[in-house]
Amino acid sequence: MSDLITADLIDLDLHGADRHEATARLAGLLAAAGRVTDADGFLADVRAREEQMPTGIEGGIGIPHARSAHVTAPSLAFGRAPEGIDFGSEDGPADLVFLIAAPEGGGSEHMTILAKLARKLIHQDFKTALREAPEAEAAAALIQQSLT
Repeated sequence: MSDLITADLIDLDLHGADRHEATARLAGLLAAAGRVTDADGFLADVRAREEQMPTGIEGGIGIPHARSAHVTAPSLAFGRAPEGIDFGSEDGPADLVFLIAAPEGGGSEHMTILAKLARKLIHQDFKTALREAPEAEAAAALIQQSLT
């Protein structure tokens, strides 16, 4: 998972009218990096997953995710949303958004990523460090370390 996330997959000023628009912005980063071949197709898969159950979790976190034929390599995009975006969590909007993209035949890879992230996100110091990361490189290093 060494190249799961890089600085070019991070938006520290993520904005969106809703979770779909915010997710589309992150998917655009994945597409620009060549990790998603069809952003619209991938987003349809993410929306289908989101309709099963919201992907917001307690503590201001959104983790939209999907397996998709449009994903070339397991990838993670991250956005910090200063105004917060509703991902369906009972405690309110998310200001930390992680978009997990896994190839359709990737087995349970995205669930492994999701589980590792969830375990790390229960720690306030990790969330605070992400909220205060001064640049994308620092955020990428923090996230990468959490997944090893």
